[in-house]
Amino acid sequence: MKSLLGLLLLVGIASAEPDSLNSVDPVEFQSLVTETTQAMKVPGAVVLLRTPQGQFVFATGTSEIGQRTIPHGKTHYRIASNTKTMTAALVLLLAQEKKLALEDVISRYVPGVPDGDRITLGQLLSMRSGLYNYTNAPELARQLDEQPAREWTPAECLAMAFSRPLNFAPGTAYEYCNTNYALLGLVVEKVEGKPLAECFQERLFRPLGLRQTQLPPGPSTRLPEPYAHGYMYGGSAYALIDIPYSANWQGEPHDYTVLNPSYATAAGGAFSTALDQADWIQALVDGRVLNATTQSRWLRDMWPQNPAAPQGQQYGYGITRMHWADNTIYFHGGEQPGYNSFIGRDPEHQVTLVIWCNLTLSLDGKPTANSLMLKILDRLYRVSPLAP
Repeated sequence: MKSLLGLLLLVGIASAEPDSLNSVDPVEFQSLVTETTQAMKVPGAVVLLRTPQGQFVFATGTSEIGQRTIPHGKTHYRIASNTKTMTAALVLLLAQEKKLALEDVISRYVPGVPDGDRITLGQLLSMRSGLYNYTNAPELARQLDEQPAREWTPAECLAMAFSRPLNFAPGTAYEYCNTNYALLGLVVEKVEGKPLAECFQERLFRPLGLRQTQLPPGPSTRLPEPYAHGYMYGGSAYALIDIPYSANWQGEPHDYTVLNPSYATAAGGAFSTALDQADWIQALVDGRVLNATTQSRWLRDMWPQNPAAPQGQQYGYGITRMHWADNTIYFHGGEQPGYNSFIGRDPEHQVTLVIWCNLTLSLDGKPTANSLMLKILDRLYRVSPLAP
């Protein structure tokens, strides 16, 4: 049995911490991660934290129920909607190269979209299209549970959205919607003339050295070794649809590892590792993906998720901005049957945080990585919203 300190990776020590940050005590943070995940009955989790003090990896539990396989920074997992940060970056790169414009309407690239002559690419990026979210369709969750290995095409997924009316007029409100990003993936493929997976590799993953990150081919249900199995209490609908969660569960959770991620594609189909995800969000937020002009727009153009709280969380082009007391964090989350994850970057204080759990929801219905993230940030920052 490995010791507690044996689960920690610490690289590079700086001489001082910014005033906003507490010093990272590895033993204390490891205990926080272990106790929090055990309370949520998470089989396994990894927290990767970078501060000016160095890099830490806190791991707990197992990659597979019934085995003693401690996960680590190079363990593969499905990143779900964190894929959206990559799809958005591709669209912005194409806009930067004047191959498209964010003011273009989607009907210019994809036929048959309801109100497609009024919905712009910018509205798709920022979740303001009004289109029905196809992952809310009950028939999708049912078929994912009945045929988990089935390969889905974007056209099949979009058909579920296009058969329903818009939820609001384009540009008038915010609503998180996977349909938007399924469409943006098709836009990238049309403009570049090649599959989205190739675009990811050529434009993002290879230049940034993200060797363990990939959008897998449609028929694939496998993850490369080493990988974490993904678990969930209840059916797929609890991860896809905002419905009350039932805690009445006996026995072990379902293993969703072989669920085919093709239903998510550009909206959430990729896999990665904690180390690659840390490098990715750091490069994106720090301006090493987009040029200065595009980066400025990416940081500036944000819309409140809740109009009644305009200073609360805001969503932009594939990224969320939140204020943790006086600190600004750019982040995204990922949730699908089997996995829950978070990637975030505070550029001012040089903080990078990546979390993944191989249980989607705790038995009380809380997203596991998000719950852990709140406790990590509360401990890391000296002043936080959770402070009395």
